[in-house]
Amino acid sequence: MEYDFDQAIDRRGTNSVKWDRNEQLFGREDVLDMWVADMDFACPEPVIQALRDRLDHPLFGYSFPPESLYQAIIDRLDRAYGWQVKKEWILFTPGVVTGIIAAIDALTVTGDEVVVQPPVYGPFFSAIANTGCQIVENQLRLDGNQYRMDFDDLQHKFATSEGYPAKTHRIRAMLLCSPHNPGGRVWRQEELERLAEICLDNDCAIISDEIHCDLLVGDVAHTPLATLDPQVQQQTITLMAPSKTYNLAGLKASFAIVPNASWRQKIRTAQRTQGGVAEPGLVAMEAALRHGDDYIEQLCDYLRGNIEYFCDQVEKMPGLRPIRPQGTYLVWVDMRRLGLDDDQLQDLLVDGARLATNPGYGFGSGGEGFHRFNLACPRSRVEEAVRRLRSAIDALTHE
Repeated sequence: MEYDFDQAIDRRGTNSVKWDRNEQLFGREDVLDMWVADMDFACPEPVIQALRDRLDHPLFGYSFPPESLYQAIIDRLDRAYGWQVKKEWILFTPGVVTGIIAAIDALTVTGDEVVVQPPVYGPFFSAIANTGCQIVENQLRLDGNQYRMDFDDLQHKFATSEGYPAKTHRIRAMLLCSPHNPGGRVWRQEELERLAEICLDNDCAIISDEIHCDLLVGDVAHTPLATLDPQVQQQTITLMAPSKTYNLAGLKASFAIVPNASWRQKIRTAQRTQGGVAEPGLVAMEAALRHGDDYIEQLCDYLRGNIEYFCDQVEKMPGLRPIRPQGTYLVWVDMRRLGLDDDQLQDLLVDGARLATNPGYGFGSGGEGFHRFNLACPRSRVEEAVRRLRSAIDALTHE
């Protein structure tokens, strides 16, 4: 079916984190919300219909994932990536972050170290800290208009972790963001192979957040890390969800692929305090995975148009440089040449441009001086954001 992504849907008054807390979070109601990573597009019609059909039954007791959902996941991963997973590898979790926490809990003890690659999705840091582990930063390098992994630094971190010699360090796991949020990189297969080689050499588990894997907006292909070879597969925990792709974040449903049987059992144990996925989330997940391929295709085409327009316009503004994404619906904008500190940048965006975005310092080291813009919204809203931003930059540069 054809989807109308130009349709402007008013989300105010729906208990929307994104739209109903402007005064509380930004100090004013009249900001245009382009921050938290959910979309302002309607969900796929088959998902809505599946939920309606479930509501025809008047009982909502305890439930479990049906066989058909397992098969929908297996079919989708085979169809999209040629990845043949087994039913017993699949675990369900209320969200990718809760899955990360369960995985870290399962594979570490208090005081162990976990690697992150900042600037990166902020909850990675709290997930590590809240499990009693230490954060080790392997900062990404901005090379021109693209982020790259620093493999030399990563090897050095393994060799010198907290003064421990190689092979006796306390780095137990690494969090990979693939595709990368906020930088929009879709990692090439050879990059993933090098990363996996280093981690395997150091007996380091890889927890791979691949929640944005369907949202490809460049001439690229996503490679699930676990598909590289059987050894990497056994050393990888892959986290995926329909939430970003189909705008289902509020239904709290995601899944993990864990081929390592011992790790699966440990994660199940760690999950006992988290609770399961509610039945509406399971119903929506299955409908999306079975019937959402045309939605993905049309969505990515629309997002490419939004991103191209936004980046073309922002590049013309003095002091700004957008990092054109290969994946995700997020654009990371370098504002460092404006010469403002992070508080001044926030004032410029909120009070000058009346835009609600994510400030870069929330993504860790290397994020200072950047802001993240969410372009998963109708084109008219992107155009309005450009107008507001241009006006604020013009006022700043003509002071």
